Amino acid sequence: MRLLVTGGLGFIGSHVVEQALDSGHEVRVLDLRDVESAAAAPDCGGIREPMAHVELQRGDVRDSDAMGTALQGVDAVIHLAAKVGLGNGVSDAVDYVSCNDVGTAMLAQQAATAGVDRIVQASSMVVYGAGLGRCPSHGLTAPAPREFADLQAGRFEAHCLDCGTELGPALVEEDAPLAPANVYAASKVSQEMLLEVWARVTAGTGVNLRFHNVYGRRLPRDTPYAGVAALFVSMLNNGQAPQVFEDGMQRRDFVHVRDVARACLAALKVEHAGRTTSYNVGSGVPRTVGEMASSLSSAVGGQPPEVTGQFRVGDVRHITASSQRASKALGWQAVEGFDEGMAELATRRANDGAGAPR
Repeated sequence: MRLLVTGGLGFIGSHVVEQALDSGHEVRVLDLRDVESAAAAPDCGGIREPMAHVELQRGDVRDSDAMGTALQGVDAVIHLAAKVGLGNGVSDAVDYVSCNDVGTAMLAQQAATAGVDRIVQASSMVVYGAGLGRCPSHGLTAPAPREFADLQAGRFEAHCLDCGTELGPALVEEDAPLAPANVYAASKVSQEMLLEVWARVTAGTGVNLRFHNVYGRRLPRDTPYAGVAALFVSMLNNGQAPQVFEDGMQRRDFVHVRDVARACLAALKVEHAGRTTSYNVGSGVPRTVGEMASSLSSAVGGQPPEVTGQFRVGDVRHITASSQRASKALGWQAVEGFDEGMAELATRRANDGAGAPR
């Protein structure tokens, strides 16, 4: 299969390209950067080797000529190009909508013209907002917003919106309500809707992959993908103890980038003309932020984490995924070990002499 990977020089994209080549696909990359500038970024060692075997096109996914040219002769698209991060209120709303939504709209328009009928797109767990918890009385429910006074007093757990009972853990499934809580999340929901419209209009096959907290080799130091993983590693490399907010018991789903890349390629096999399906892409094993910090520290013999009790208003307490739909439909599941993956991340950073985040 001949693939177009948008954002193929990025953190996740470069791993998708590597695995696509290993699987025998022909690959074209559309990216704003060139290989030299991408390889010059901290922690991007080894990116040049796979890129020597792909067709590279430098361009913006929002540019009709660039996108139209990139789509010529391809069988499918893995769309990863996006502006990521949680944003700064609404001050950068135009940037997010432009990069993510206009870029996806341009892809949909030009793919229809070029006759490309298969698109796999990167979405995110952020579309679920604060996720779901389990109330003994009301079952699965969205958590009530956490109050400043509770956070200040060290009461961090979320409570039921209906009765105020502390919520237990729950894995979010793909049919959960979408509740974007920031501009980035809203842009990802819009991307999903645009892909759905494209699929219906063209009888194409669309797939949204809702990535959870992605980590691994080439993780940027200022990335939002794995939350504070990159920051913790930088602290350890500087001889500092990782500073863990709240009580360290916030649950997340950390999934290795190699597993994410395998999910992207597995999604190319989906057959459902005229519609788009969404899949969670997570490890399926909830971990706390404290566990992650401890694993990173142990890997490099660093100082143990310090739980500070600090907090940020608006932070999500728990968000973890069920990836059973992907397992059943795509034959995919995460296989990379958590401690092994964290050790790889921490020791590679240490060997590269990574310092404070950019």
